[in-house]
Amino acid sequence: TKKERILKHSDFKTIYQRGEKTNTGHFLVFTCPNNLGWKRLGVTVSKAIGNAVARNYVKRLLREYFRLHKPTLPASSDILIIAKSGSPELKYHTLCAELNSVFEP
Repeated sequence: TKKERILKHSDFKTIYQRGEKTNTGHFLVFTCPNNLGWKRLGVTVSKAIGNAVARNYVKRLLREYFRLHKPTLPASSDILIIAKSGSPELKYHTLCAELNSVFEP
């Protein structure tokens, strides 16, 4: 839903500054606790990743991951995922395995 999205530039800046950064092969993941009581997702996919089709593909995969894995994600936190080069070539199962290594203990 809209309340589960990070949309404001100021929120992105806060997460960059205060969030805990984790680096994977194709993503940079920031997690930051919030006081809202629910999880929020922010996705950044720059033009360096590829054309609009490739960028939207990566964003759709990340949103689907967030939707299906909400129970395993940290409670009451903001999650910001930045795509790196090579991410448009990923299939969903590979993406899940890579992000599960970040979020599952």
